[in-house]
Amino acid sequence: MFKKILIANRGEIALRIIRTCREMGIQTVAVFSTADADSLHVRFADEAVCIGPPPSTDSYLNIPRLMAACEITNADAIHPGYGFLAENADFAEICNEYGIKFIGPAPEHIKKMGDKITAKATMIAAGVPVVPGSGGLLENIEDGKKQAAEIGYPVILKATAGGGGKGMRVVREEEEFEAQWNMARNEAKASFSNDGIYIEKFIEEPRHIEIQIVGDQFGNVCHLSERECSIQRRHQKLVEESPSPFMTKKLRKQMGEAAIRAGKCINYEGVGTVEFLVDKHRNFYFMEMNTRIQVEHTVTEEVIDHDLIKEQIKVAAGIPISGENYIPTVHAIECRINAEDVYHNFRPSPGLITSLHTAKGHGVRVDTHVYAGYEISPHYDSMIAKLICRARTREECITKMERALEEFIVEGVHTTIPFHKKLMKNEQFRAGDFNTGFLEGFEMGEEERE
Repeated sequence: MFKKILIANRGEIALRIIRTCREMGIQTVAVFSTADADSLHVRFADEAVCIGPPPSTDSYLNIPRLMAACEITNADAIHPGYGFLAENADFAEICNEYGIKFIGPAPEHIKKMGDKITAKATMIAAGVPVVPGSGGLLENIEDGKKQAAEIGYPVILKATAGGGGKGMRVVREEEEFEAQWNMARNEAKASFSNDGIYIEKFIEEPRHIEIQIVGDQFGNVCHLSERECSIQRRHQKLVEESPSPFMTKKLRKQMGEAAIRAGKCINYEGVGTVEFLVDKHRNFYFMEMNTRIQVEHTVTEEVIDHDLIKEQIKVAAGIPISGENYIPTVHAIECRINAEDVYHNFRPSPGLITSLHTAKGHGVRVDTHVYAGYEISPHYDSMIAKLICRARTREECITKMERALEEFIVEGVHTTIPFHKKLMKNEQFRAGDFNTGFLEGFEMGEEERE
């Protein structure tokens, strides 16, 4: 087992990893930018190293500084968390070269699944259903129009190096193809320095359902059931839950088996997520694979009563998994509480938290790195907390979440709490009748402001 782990991340996920390491008797090293000097992950780690100024490129994305921090603290492993360098194959390769264990998959797995074209080809070879589309990158706009006509409108243009909804454009008819093509390429170039575009059939009224998998160094892969992630805005998830209200025993078995095939075909090592689009007829299609721990891993932890960060560390240390698949018997919902003004198009709301009271009680979990007096920086992601509730049924879980949201008080900055309160009361949501386009008609009226 590792003696000391450096956490190449910040905020709540860094603090989350520190807690598990402490329970496992592993020392931790926090890294931080000058903007995060007062963050709780810095306070609770055994050691802390400042790695640069606030911009991520000068700190959390600066590989030489991270490796230097590893060297001066004698850390023997690095946990990347999520975001930043968590899916950077070059970083994983550098860690290997310097004899530092990267707690995640091998670099070749990150490369294979990080490029969507390669990932799609890999899934086809593994017998996993994929969305109909181009077999590779589009050569030019004429090639795109030709393939769109063959696939049939509507289609969606996607950046091959994309993520977070960047470089994605829906094209409903040929007349708008050129405009959407140009916007997708420009956004992809600006976001990823890669303007490669491919095309897929646009699945209307889809659900976004993902399967959590774990693979070890001995070829074993199992799944830990599904998470429903369809409540999202501009392809950014806001609410996740498990099990999915759309799921059936037959569909779970089919999707679980497909996710395991996906993991086994690349000898996947670590915790990962296979994401699918599911149409209204319950046909499912591979979308992408995330080769890291995800924000919403806490939902799965609550329904299986197991620490996934500990599982990551154990797998990285060469300990085999049990190999058992999981069928959920309780329900969990997570609300992402972001520092955003929901009455003004979810505008970021950085600033000083003047007062904070988090929800408590049976079946209520809060993962956060903030406190009263903490300054929300404009330099990083706006998420400040994850509120997770667990109950025997979905109805009970929603009721518990309503109560917890009423108790959760953040003053000094705007948050998404009012949005979550309204969503929990929405009859369609409560009935499980929603898809990824649900929030397009979901408005926060000014008259509802508290």
